[in-house]
Amino acid sequence: MAFSFFGGIHPKENKWYAEEQKIMEFPEPDILVIPMSQHIGAPCKPLVKKNDLVKVGQKIGDNQGLCVPVHASVSGKVKAVEARAHSSGTTMMSVVIENDHQHTLCEDIKPRTQEEVDALTPEELMNIIREGGIVGMGGATFPTHVKLSSGIGKVDTIIVNAGECEPYIVSDDRICQEYPEKIISGLRVIMKIFGLNEAHIGIEDNKPTAAKILRRTIGPDGGITVDVLPAKYPQGAEKQLIYAVTGREVPSGGLPAAVGCAVFNAATCMAIHDVVYEGMPLIKRVVTVSGDITMEPKNLMVPIGTAYNDLLEAVGHSENPYKVISGGPMMGVTQYDLSVPTTKGTNAITILGHANKFSVEDSRCIRCGKCIDACPMKLMPVLMYKALYTGDVEEMKATNIMDCIECGSCAYTCPACVPLVLAFRSGKQQIRMAAAAAAKK
Repeated sequence: MAFSFFGGIHPKENKWYAEEQKIMEFPEPDILVIPMSQHIGAPCKPLVKKNDLVKVGQKIGDNQGLCVPVHASVSGKVKAVEARAHSSGTTMMSVVIENDHQHTLCEDIKPRTQEEVDALTPEELMNIIREGGIVGMGGATFPTHVKLSSGIGKVDTIIVNAGECEPYIVSDDRICQEYPEKIISGLRVIMKIFGLNEAHIGIEDNKPTAAKILRRTIGPDGGITVDVLPAKYPQGAEKQLIYAVTGREVPSGGLPAAVGCAVFNAATCMAIHDVVYEGMPLIKRVVTVSGDITMEPKNLMVPIGTAYNDLLEAVGHSENPYKVISGGPMMGVTQYDLSVPTTKGTNAITILGHANKFSVEDSRCIRCGKCIDACPMKLMPVLMYKALYTGDVEEMKATNIMDCIECGSCAYTCPACVPLVLAFRSGKQQIRMAAAAAAKK
C-alpha cells in the first residue's frame, strides 16, 4: 500500500530529454582530478605524490574515522597533489592524474564467485564495501558501510530508492532498465548483512518500463517487492520515501533506523555488486547530462574525476548556458567553474538556457502561506525565513530549521521568488557555527 506524504509539489518533469537515451561509455579524458573528499565525513589524506604511477582501482586516498577511500579511475602518472575547484563551490585537496590510456588494472582487483561471496560474513562484506569507497550515490554521499553497521539489529525494512523525482534526471531510471541484475544483486548483499529475507524497491509511476524490468528480474519468489508510487516531488527524499512505502514517520531529528528502516539508492546497490562480485571500487558512475538547451542529452558512464566541461562538450548546447547545475534544478548546486570534476555524488549535470532566467528585483514575503502547504516536512518556512532576520540562533532552532531537507518545494511555490532554500542553508550554517563556538568554550 502506498501512502501519500504531506505537502510536495508537481514540477514539470522534463525527463523526456534523456529518458530514452541508453547509457554510453564516456571516453576517458587525458586529465582527471580526483577530490580527496567525495563523502560526508573526514577528507582522505593523499596516499600518492607527484610523479607516482597509479593503476585503475588503486587506492590513492584514505583516512580514519567517518571516511571512505578514493581510488584512481584511470592508470597513469600523478601530475599534482593540490587544491582544486570542487562542485560544492569550495576548493578541495585533489590528486591530478595524467591518463596513459593503458587502463592498467590494479593487482588488488579480483572478482569473487557466488560461492566465495556466500562464505563472507556481514563484517567482511561491510569491510569490502568500505574499502571500495561506496557512498550514498543519490547525492547524500554518506558512507554506506557506516549506515549498514549502525543499522544491524535495528533495521527490519530495507528500501531501495529508485524514485528519482528531480526534474531532468534519469540516471537511476536507466540503470534500473539496463543493469537490473546488478541492482538486485547488490540489494541481496544488503539483505544478507541485515539478516533479512524481504526488501522493497520504491519507484515512481512515471517509470513503468523500469518497474516492469525490475519485477521480471526479481521473479515471483524473490522476497523483494517493487512498490510503484504516485509521482510527487520530493518522493525520493529519504523520510518521504519511508512514509510512502511503510507509513512510518521518522521523528524530528531522528534517523531512519529509529523506525526500523534503511534506505539505499539504486546506484549504490549497483556499486555494492561491483565491489563485492567484481572487486571493482567506485571509480565510475552514470551521469545524466541534460537540460532545455542541450543538443544531444545523454546518460553517460563517467570516470570519477572527469571535468564538467568535457561532459558539456559531449552533449552540446544551442546557446550560451544561463546556468549549469550539479544535480537537478530543485536541489542542485549552480556552478561557477566548469573545470570541476565529476564525483561519486554527481548523478546529473543540468544545463539551462536564458528562458529559465527569472527573478524579482525586491523579493519580499507576502505571507500567502503557499510554502507551508508545500513543505513535505510540515515546517513553517515563512516563520523560518523571518527568524533568519533576527540573527537569533535560538529562534532559528525553535522553527526546527535543521529539519529542512532543502528540497526547494517552498521556493518553487513562492510567488515573490524569495530565495528560501539559500536562506535556510545559511541559517543552518549559523546554527552549526554557534554550536562549534560553544563547544570550544
